[in-house]
Amino acid sequence: MGTEQYDADAVIIGGGFYGAAIAIYLAKQRGLRRIVLFEREAALLQHASYNNQARVHNGYHYPRSFTTAYRSRINLPRFVRDWPQAVKQDFTKLYAIARRNSKVTARQFERFCRDIGASIATADKAQRELFESRLIENVFIVQEYAFDTTRLAEWALAELSDLGVELRCEVQVANIFRGAGSSLRVEAESRRGEGITCTSRYVFNCTYSGLNQFGGDFPGTSTRLKQEITEMPLMQVPPALRDIGVTVMDGPFFSMMPFPARCLHTLSHVRYTPHLNWSDVRGIDPYQRLEQYARASRVDRMVRDVGRYLPAVLDARHIDSLFEVKTVLVKNEGDDGRPILFERHAELPGCYSVLGGKIDNIYDVLEKLDAEVFEPRGSFMLRSSNG
Repeated sequence: MGTEQYDADAVIIGGGFYGAAIAIYLAKQRGLRRIVLFEREAALLQHASYNNQARVHNGYHYPRSFTTAYRSRINLPRFVRDWPQAVKQDFTKLYAIARRNSKVTARQFERFCRDIGASIATADKAQRELFESRLIENVFIVQEYAFDTTRLAEWALAELSDLGVELRCEVQVANIFRGAGSSLRVEAESRRGEGITCTSRYVFNCTYSGLNQFGGDFPGTSTRLKQEITEMPLMQVPPALRDIGVTVMDGPFFSMMPFPARCLHTLSHVRYTPHLNWSDVRGIDPYQRLEQYARASRVDRMVRDVGRYLPAVLDARHIDSLFEVKTVLVKNEGDDGRPILFERHAELPGCYSVLGGKIDNIYDVLEKLDAEVFEPRGSFMLRSSNG
């Protein structure tokens, strides 16, 4: 087979929400005209962008990481403004504080919410009665939303098309090399076995769990990463829980959130959602490990434990489970913080690695990019195809 060769201003590797949003930003805000986006799956937003809790955070989840909480408070209204079609607001969100084994008390949680300017009110009697009072100190109504990944994917596809971004799905990038002058060379292969080479001034590595899996001159991230295979059960909840989301704080507890893309609820448990973990190193492909994983569900254990605190969940029905690789920064394991990773690789000028722990972190990434200088090279060109 032949090899396609491109010249581009920028190459984006990874068609999740971050990769798509960065491609759109570079075209719309920074004037880059020749942008290629490579995605290994058959469509956009198929991995971590979809297989998650679908929560638009508003800071409540991070009482031990003020910076993450504060950034969520800033970013949530912007996310609602920019993607209203994808945001589900028509449910009640409850945060409950456990009496034992919680790292915050109800009083500390209220004070924390006041400190970050987050709305909080004591739940009414009917809402409190959903919980086992012997195990729950207090229950609060808060302001937190969910998002529909399918709507975000529709937005991304339409924007990329309107802006003339070259979207290449079912393409696996293998190597990133230094090119001639200030250029970089990206080598990839399509699922059909066709070789693809793209010469570009800028490369954005937005592959989430695959950040360190490239050969060539790519140095890897200096920030240490940890990989986890996680399970997110999708539940059909009983009527008492249909229009609510629940989080029990703060320790080895759980969350239950609406999952708009399937009209179900996710159930996540701090103890049972992570199935296994390992330190991220080159040569251990996280997605290959996920593909080979047996995927034996732990939903029964989750439901048994959750049912002690929220008895109505015992009447929920398990419909499906979303298995995914979750990537976290090792330095934030202790405080549950979810800052972005934004690395400019000095060994490969023009090459960036980007990772966000939450969907609303996209604004933190775009603020970083606002400070960078990008120089367009000219009009898009497919150089040659030979074989």
